[in-house]
Amino acid sequence: MPNIKPISDLRNYSEVLREVDVGAPVFLTKNGRGRYAIVDIHDYEKTQAIITLMNELVKGRTSGEEKGWLTLEAVEEHLGIVHE
Repeated sequence: MPNIKPISDLRNYSEVLREVDVGAPVFLTKNGRGRYAIVDIHDYEKTQAIITLMNELVKGRTSGEEKGWLTLEAVEEHLGIVHE
């Protein structure tokens, strides 16, 4: 169950921060609407890494569609993989 608190609870910010854990963000509301999320630094870094990976995958797919896909043999040759 999500941990949702009004932003006014930040008056006692140390209590709010104690409730933040890996996989358990605290969501803050302002005027009854979701406004902010406080997340553990591990979750933040993981999210940033996922976004970076997804952007790289999109670039690769776009390149493949525009310039053509490489064969497995071409990739192995480029990487110097030799089959005996």
